[in-house]
Amino acid sequence: MRKIVLWAVALCAAAATAQTYRNPVIPGFYPDPSVCRVDSDFYLVNSSFQFFPGVPVWHSRDLVNWEQIGNVLDRPSQLPLGEASAWLGIYAPTIRYNNGTFYVITTNVGPQAAGHNGNFLVTATDPAGPWSEPVWLEQGGIDPSLYFEDGRVYMTSNPDNTIFLCEIDPATGKQLTPSRAIWQGTGGRYPEAPHIYKKDGWYYLLIAEGGTELGHGATIARSRDIYGPYTPAPHNPVLSNFRMAAQGSSIQGVGHADLVDAPDGSWWIVALGYRTMGNGCHTLGRETMLAPVRWDEGAWPVVNANGTLDTLMTPPAMLPAAPVRKPAARTDFTKLKALGHEWVYLRNPRMENYALSGKGLTLKGTEVTLDGSGSPTWTGVRQTQHDFTATTAMSLDKAAPAGSEAGITVYMDGGSHYDLAVRSTADGRQEAVCTLRLQAVTHVFDAVPVKAGARVVLRVDGEPDMYIFSISTDGGRTFVPAGRANARYLSTETAGGFTGMTIGLFAVGRGAEATFTDFTYKTL
Repeated sequence: MRKIVLWAVALCAAAATAQTYRNPVIPGFYPDPSVCRVDSDFYLVNSSFQFFPGVPVWHSRDLVNWEQIGNVLDRPSQLPLGEASAWLGIYAPTIRYNNGTFYVITTNVGPQAAGHNGNFLVTATDPAGPWSEPVWLEQGGIDPSLYFEDGRVYMTSNPDNTIFLCEIDPATGKQLTPSRAIWQGTGGRYPEAPHIYKKDGWYYLLIAEGGTELGHGATIARSRDIYGPYTPAPHNPVLSNFRMAAQGSSIQGVGHADLVDAPDGSWWIVALGYRTMGNGCHTLGRETMLAPVRWDEGAWPVVNANGTLDTLMTPPAMLPAAPVRKPAARTDFTKLKALGHEWVYLRNPRMENYALSGKGLTLKGTEVTLDGSGSPTWTGVRQTQHDFTATTAMSLDKAAPAGSEAGITVYMDGGSHYDLAVRSTADGRQEAVCTLRLQAVTHVFDAVPVKAGARVVLRVDGEPDMYIFSISTDGGRTFVPAGRANARYLSTETAGGFTGMTIGLFAVGRGAEATFTDFTYKTL
């Protein structure tokens, strides 16, 4: 009996001291993570598709807590997006460090002018920027990566659904050796996201297979020669939630991974995955996940013991916690000189239509609407949790032309967004109205009259399966319902694309001018 009591006490003590963390470690539309380490610092980048600036860059000291320190592509000369949709723009980047220089290699995919498509790399001595102008590369495919060894720089990518390898000059982009096919994966769709690592005399090649949906996963192979032949691991995929062990997890579509070692000798893997809403759909986009890796000498890496990950993780050990600053819930535009790194625009913005002053954030509308393929006057942040409340206080100039409008939008892409806006009518009045845009279907709720030029507060409440809109004309003390709509119609499964939900502020209509004094985004 005494042994049983002691065993129970020891078990309780171990449970009390067990360290845990939650996935995603970077919530919201932050897909295709790539990570590198410099001493005790980790740096991570994500895809950004049609949003500007592109490729958010993050810093952490514990792999769990991340702070955005900038955006890699923050100039139009680096990031011409043309009329890129949610399927196009900047695809999966890779970040690497070598001899005092950071490298990010990525792909610009879309209808941009000739010379601005394909794979390119940029460099910086400080990951917070500034980053160089693009150096364009010759080998095609997407999801390019870099590997450095003995003064040589190797590039991998996936033209023709095969992983190819070549040597390049990173200063000029010139290809120094012919492209050679080194692996096609294990037979899954879309072999992509190749990364090479060297450990214990082996070259390991980690890729993604299965497409970035339910069947997604990460597979690995190794060779004594960087050019192969590569032998696949017997337990592939090394990471996938397309398994019975993870069928009850809210996280699915796990894959597109990158490995990194920590200063204590431990190994970890970052990967994308998405959180479902309970009906098989997801709205938040593909997010950044983290899992521990056991990688014994000469052996294959084993992810999280069973090759899956979940929302609550209990690794064998963790790095010392290093909390970071998080963006404030409330943004007071009247006190800002510039928006934070988390704020983005649709495609290449016309910055003369955005102004910060003591009055707030003033947006000048144009003829480009939220439905269009140009760059409307719109700026927003990513939705990071299903349950949230977002509010903004704003006014539409009383002289705004008839038909112009400004407000807040829950935006997936040009064909799928829910808007709550103040608009001007033909007889000089103003009204608040909630509009649902669902591809070819548009639904408009009953309008709420407001005083022309008056300050109103617009609110969106998010739930896993619903968006609820309301308006206040008394400074936020009381709200009047304006509309509600099912979230699944904005999900990736319905709307398509590679992105996730954003919460944006906008103005539409030539001659329209609206001023927003603040924006609050609180997760519940």
